[in-house]
Amino acid sequence: MGKKLYVGNLPYSVDQNSLQETFSQFGTVDSVNVIEDRDTGRSKGFGFVEMSSDSEAQKAIDEMNGTSMDGRQITVNEARPKAPRDNRGGGGGGYGGGRDRW
Repeated sequence: MGKKLYVGNLPYSVDQNSLQETFSQFGTVDSVNVIEDRDTGRSKGFGFVEMSSDSEAQKAIDEMNGTSMDGRQITVNEARPKAPRDNRGGGGGGYGGGRDRW
């Protein structure tokens, strides 16, 4: 089973293809996901890479963590599971304040 890696502090110019190309030198890349701002479509500066084996993932971490990519020192480590969100529901309700009208 493969391992999902978190890649942080990416240059905003990095896209899915360039990230896949960079990590493919360490083994088979199963998937790449560069996180983008939903309004602008621009990279948020981090992403995830899933390698096909644990040994390939560890090699990528060892070789890439702390290296420079387009002038930025990137962080590469094992991705942690997404934390559960509080599901508090939306908005308030209430009865629109105002004055007492007698």
